[in-house]
Amino acid sequence: MAPKFVRGAIVYTQGGRSYVVDDVEDGIVYCTAPGGGETEFAETALLTEAEWEQKSGGRRDLFYTRLKQSRPYSSHTGKQDSATSEKLLAKVEHLSPGILDFTAFTVASRVMSENGDGALISGLSIAKCREAFDSARPEVRLSLLAGLLGMQTDALVDAGRLGDNLARALIDKGLASNRDAFEEFLDRPRR
Repeated sequence: MAPKFVRGAIVYTQGGRSYVVDDVEDGIVYCTAPGGGETEFAETALLTEAEWEQKSGGRRDLFYTRLKQSRPYSSHTGKQDSATSEKLLAKVEHLSPGILDFTAFTVASRVMSENGDGALISGLSIAKCREAFDSARPEVRLSLLAGLLGMQTDALVDAGRLGDNLARALIDKGLASNRDAFEEFLDRPRR
């Protein structure tokens, strides 16, 4: 009989934390966490990727539908029109590639935590989060980006009217509190 867990495979705890299998010996699975920490579990305490997907997949797919209807996506602050918002979003993405993906993922993570599904965050699809983000009105997307940067939406619009270097500096300043998370996010595969 083939072993359930093999070296290099991704496994999940019942709570949704993911680990990489280093070795399996006498019913104990030795693993490495995404941060590099080493730990061990009884084989019975872990799920394979297929088991985890089967257990959480339905809830996660339903989540993306609910995400589009969540409070962050149904309201916004500021008085921008769609054309101005769309233009500024394109400029910001050009100045800081990946920032809109990061905004979409961060908003989805917060909504998931608020819904009590924080354990499923590690399995969020960046592409599906971005799809939900892109389906929102441009003014809403701009408001979410401004919130991530810790700025008022109107201030972000004013920054967008500045030259690229000054706008980039304001974006970097706004990202300062999330800098590590943003840089780590940029290394994640876009699935």
